[in-house]
Amino acid sequence: MQTLYWILIFLAVFCAMEFMAWFTHKYVMHGFLWSLHKDHHHKDHDSWFERNDAFFIFYAIVSMTCFYFWSYENVWWCLPIGLGIMAYGVAYFVVHDIFIHQRFKILRNANNWYAKGVRRAHKMHHKHLGKDHGECFGMLIVPFKYFKR
Repeated sequence: MQTLYWILIFLAVFCAMEFMAWFTHKYVMHGFLWSLHKDHHHKDHDSWFERNDAFFIFYAIVSMTCFYFWSYENVWWCLPIGLGIMAYGVAYFVVHDIFIHQRFKILRNANNWYAKGVRRAHKMHHKHLGKDHGECFGMLIVPFKYFKR
Protein backbone atom coordinates (compact mmCIF):
# COMPACT_ATOMS: atom_id res chain seq x y z
CA MET A 1 0.00 0.00 0.00
CA GLN A 2 2.88 2.36 0.70
CA THR A 3 4.06 1.93 -2.90
CA LEU A 4 0.68 3.15 -4.15
CA TYR A 5 0.90 6.20 -1.86
CA TRP A 6 4.46 6.78 -3.04
CA ILE A 7 3.36 6.79 -6.70
CA LEU A 8 0.34 9.00 -6.01
CA ILE A 9 2.41 11.52 -4.05
CA PHE A 10 5.07 11.61 -6.78
CA LEU A 11 2.45 12.22 -9.51
CA ALA A 12 0.59 14.80 -7.42
CA VAL A 13 3.80 16.73 -6.73
CA PHE A 14 4.88 16.58 -10.38
CA CYS A 15 1.48 17.99 -11.44
CA ALA A 16 1.49 20.58 -8.65
CA MET A 17 4.83 21.81 -9.92
CA GLU A 18 3.10 22.88 -13.14
CA PHE A 19 0.99 25.23 -11.02
CA MET A 20 4.07 26.33 -9.06
CA ALA A 21 5.93 27.09 -12.29
CA TRP A 22 3.03 29.23 -13.52
CA PHE A 23 2.58 30.97 -10.16
CA THR A 24 6.31 31.62 -9.67
CA HIS A 25 6.68 32.88 -13.22
CA LYS A 26 3.69 35.23 -13.09
CA TYR A 27 4.00 36.62 -9.56
CA VAL A 28 7.68 36.23 -8.66
CA MET A 29 9.68 36.30 -11.90
CA HIS A 30 7.45 38.95 -13.48
CA GLY A 31 6.95 40.51 -10.05
CA PHE A 32 9.36 41.40 -7.28
CA LEU A 33 12.27 39.33 -8.69
CA TRP A 34 12.05 40.72 -12.23
CA SER A 35 15.66 41.87 -11.80
CA LEU A 36 16.73 38.21 -11.92
CA HIS A 37 14.35 37.16 -14.70
CA LYS A 38 14.65 40.06 -17.15
CA ASP A 39 17.87 38.75 -18.74
CA HIS A 40 15.84 35.74 -19.86
CA HIS A 41 13.66 38.05 -21.98
CA HIS A 42 16.34 40.51 -23.02
CA LYS A 43 19.89 39.20 -22.74
CA ASP A 44 22.21 41.96 -21.56
CA HIS A 45 25.45 39.98 -21.15
CA ASP A 46 27.71 37.52 -23.00
CA SER A 47 27.59 34.67 -20.49
CA TRP A 48 25.92 31.33 -21.21
CA PHE A 49 24.46 31.51 -17.71
CA GLU A 50 21.58 33.86 -16.96
CA ARG A 51 20.64 35.49 -13.67
CA ASN A 52 17.33 33.74 -14.30
CA ASP A 53 19.08 30.40 -13.62
CA ALA A 54 19.00 31.29 -9.90
CA PHE A 55 15.37 30.16 -9.76
CA PHE A 56 16.51 26.60 -10.45
CA ILE A 57 18.60 26.73 -7.28
CA PHE A 58 15.55 27.44 -5.09
CA TYR A 59 13.65 24.36 -6.25
CA ALA A 60 16.81 22.25 -6.11
CA ILE A 61 17.25 23.22 -2.45
CA VAL A 62 13.63 22.30 -1.69
CA SER A 63 14.11 18.93 -3.40
CA MET A 64 17.41 18.25 -1.62
CA THR A 65 15.82 19.15 1.72
CA CYS A 66 13.18 16.51 1.06
CA PHE A 67 15.92 13.97 0.32
CA TYR A 68 17.59 14.90 3.60
CA PHE A 69 14.40 14.34 5.62
CA TRP A 70 13.79 11.03 3.87
CA SER A 71 17.34 9.81 4.33
CA TYR A 72 18.29 11.10 7.78
CA GLU A 73 14.96 11.66 9.54
CA ASN A 74 13.19 8.61 8.03
CA VAL A 75 10.23 10.58 6.69
CA TRP A 76 9.20 8.20 3.89
CA TRP A 77 6.87 10.60 2.04
CA CYS A 78 9.66 13.14 1.55
CA LEU A 79 11.29 10.87 -1.05
CA PRO A 80 8.39 10.98 -3.55
CA ILE A 81 8.02 14.73 -2.93
CA GLY A 82 11.71 15.36 -3.59
CA LEU A 83 11.69 13.12 -6.65
CA GLY A 84 8.51 14.77 -7.99
CA ILE A 85 10.11 18.21 -7.73
CA MET A 86 13.33 16.94 -9.29
CA ALA A 87 11.51 15.13 -12.13
CA TYR A 88 9.56 18.29 -12.97
CA GLY A 89 12.80 20.27 -12.90
CA VAL A 90 14.37 17.85 -15.38
CA ALA A 91 11.30 17.95 -17.62
CA TYR A 92 11.22 21.75 -17.45
CA PHE A 93 14.91 21.99 -18.29
CA VAL A 94 14.53 19.66 -21.28
CA VAL A 95 11.42 21.40 -22.65
CA HIS A 96 12.22 25.02 -21.83
CA ASP A 97 16.00 25.36 -21.91
CA ILE A 98 16.93 22.64 -24.41
CA PHE A 99 13.89 22.30 -26.71
CA ILE A 100 12.57 25.89 -26.77
CA HIS A 101 15.61 28.07 -26.12
CA GLN A 102 18.22 25.71 -27.63
CA ARG A 103 20.78 26.27 -24.88
CA PHE A 104 22.16 22.94 -26.08
CA LYS A 105 21.93 22.25 -29.80
CA ILE A 106 19.73 19.16 -29.61
CA LEU A 107 15.99 18.48 -30.14
CA ARG A 108 15.89 20.96 -33.03
CA ASN A 109 13.91 18.82 -35.45
CA ALA A 110 10.78 18.09 -33.39
CA ASN A 111 7.96 19.37 -35.57
CA ASN A 112 4.81 17.59 -34.43
CA TRP A 113 1.69 19.62 -33.56
CA TYR A 114 2.41 19.64 -29.81
CA ALA A 115 6.02 20.79 -30.25
CA LYS A 116 4.94 23.58 -32.60
CA GLY A 117 2.20 24.65 -30.17
CA VAL A 118 4.60 24.83 -27.23
CA ARG A 119 7.09 26.84 -29.27
CA ARG A 120 4.37 29.19 -30.55
CA ALA A 121 2.99 29.79 -27.04
CA HIS A 122 6.44 30.50 -25.65
CA LYS A 123 7.22 32.86 -28.52
CA MET A 124 4.05 34.82 -27.69
CA HIS A 125 5.23 35.16 -24.11
CA HIS A 126 8.66 36.39 -25.19
CA LYS A 127 7.30 39.02 -27.58
CA HIS A 128 6.99 41.20 -24.46
CA LEU A 129 10.46 42.28 -23.35
CA GLY A 130 9.26 44.08 -20.25
CA LYS A 131 7.95 43.04 -16.88
CA ASP A 132 4.27 43.51 -17.73
CA HIS A 133 1.87 42.02 -20.26
CA GLY A 134 3.59 38.66 -20.76
CA GLU A 135 1.17 35.76 -20.98
CA CYS A 136 2.14 33.17 -18.42
CA PHE A 137 1.29 29.48 -18.45
CA GLY A 138 2.92 26.23 -17.42
CA MET A 139 5.28 24.07 -19.40
CA LEU A 140 2.95 21.15 -20.10
CA ILE A 141 -0.45 22.80 -20.01
CA VAL A 142 -0.48 25.26 -22.89
CA PRO A 143 -3.70 26.98 -24.07
CA PHE A 144 -5.24 25.17 -27.03
CA LYS A 145 -5.29 28.34 -29.14
CA TYR A 146 -1.58 27.76 -29.84
CA PHE A 147 -2.07 24.29 -31.32
CA LYS A 148 -2.76 24.20 -35.05
CA ARG A 149 -2.66 21.06 -37.10
